Amino acid sequence: MDQLIDFDGLFEEKLAQYMKQNAGKYTEKQWEAIIPKLYCKFGNIRIAKIGNTPIGYYREMTDSRLLTLLTRHIREDVPVSDFLRRELESRGNPDGLLTLLNSGDSRLVAFAVDLIGGDPKAFPAYFELLSQNVDESVKDPIVELLKAGADSAKELALAYYERGIERELMLEILSRVTSRDARVLQTLLGAFRSGDDFPLHSAYLASYGDEAALPVLLETIDRDDINYLEFRELKCAIEALGGEYSRERDFTQDAYYLEISEQSALSADPEKTAG
Repeated sequence: MDQLIDFDGLFEEKLAQYMKQNAGKYTEKQWEAIIPKLYCKFGNIRIAKIGNTPIGYYREMTDSRLLTLLTRHIREDVPVSDFLRRELESRGNPDGLLTLLNSGDSRLVAFAVDLIGGDPKAFPAYFELLSQNVDESVKDPIVELLKAGADSAKELALAYYERGIERELMLEILSRVTSRDARVLQTLLGAFRSGDDFPLHSAYLASYGDEAALPVLLETIDRDDINYLEFRELKCAIEALGGEYSRERDFTQDAYYLEISEQSALSADPEKTAG
């Protein structure tokens, strides 16, 4: 079995000695620039107990051995060095890393997501993870990756939305699709028309950027039953899509308007805030 070596720990020991020998020679800012260079240099220093350099130690391993070693590092709480990470990244083999997404270990899954990034091959597994009760440390990065790759994620996002799975997240992803697709627009409009959250769903329409949504937005903003907060967000969405709404509205008795006005007044008067 391959040794689990804490290369970062070994580096810290050598760094402590080096800094002691050079005490007072560099400023804190200079050390910030020097330490990464020393770390890179350390990667090519031969370590007697393994008969290899940190970089060479991992370079000689097969993909399977590297993944097994990574799993052990995380599960046995031994720090994963940049040397192991960089070797995994350099292999360009996401298929092996995909298997880690089904490990059930949130730490391992989060690490795999970080390494795989936005490779569309991982999207089916990413969506499946979103359908499960995964940790926020896993969910948040996945959502950001799917939003960045929304065009590739579109079909799965539509399918999961239809299945009623994490619908708000699916809408957020669909709002980032750059190509015009009637299904995407109708899905976003359907959520908007539900009236559940006009500000959020109008923002999704603005993000999607299809001016075909303007008639629905203009019809909604003209309703007398919307509040000031909804009005502001709807107006922003309309303007973002190149539209305009100019009808004068009176919100002076609206609770949101009064609250925002009061906060604005306090912000403008430091003495009132202090009092």
